Amino acid sequence: MEQKHTQFADLSAHIRPQVPVSVLHCRQTAHLDPSPVDHIFAVKGQAEAEEMICRVLEDIAHRLDALQVAMVEHAFERIAKPARRITQVASQIGLTDVSRTASHVATAAQQADGVALSATMARLERGFDVAVTEIWTFRDRCPN
Repeated sequence: MEQKHTQFADLSAHIRPQVPVSVLHCRQTAHLDPSPVDHIFAVKGQAEAEEMICRVLEDIAHRLDALQVAMVEHAFERIAKPARRITQVASQIGLTDVSRTASHVATAAQQADGVALSATMARLERGFDVAVTEIWTFRDRCPN
C-alpha cells in the first residue's frame, strides 16, 4: 500500500482569492480638563506640582493593576471600590475620560457583566495610557 501525503495549504492556495486587509489603528486622544492642572501648578509650583501629579498617576496605575487581577479572578465584588477611587483621583487632575470610564467599570462590576467589564477595562487602560502622555504634553506647553 502506497501512502500519499498532501499539503492542504498547497491545494487550497489556488482557490483562495487575495483580498486586501484593512488595519485599524486606535487614534485616541484624552479629554483633559486643564484647569485642575493649571491650579496645581499655580499653587504648588512646578517641582511640587509634578511630584503630586506623579503620585496621583502612580496611584491610578496601582489601582488599575488591582482591577486587572480582580477581573482575571472574576471577583466582581473587588472591582467597584478601586474603580470609584480612580474616578475621584482622575478628576482631581482633570483626566475626565479616565474618570468617566472608571465609573463605567464600577457599574459593569456591580452588574456582574463580564463582557461589559472587559470592554470598559480595555477602554480604561487605553485611556490612562493616552492620558499620561497628554498630561505631560500639556504641562510642557504651559509657560513656567
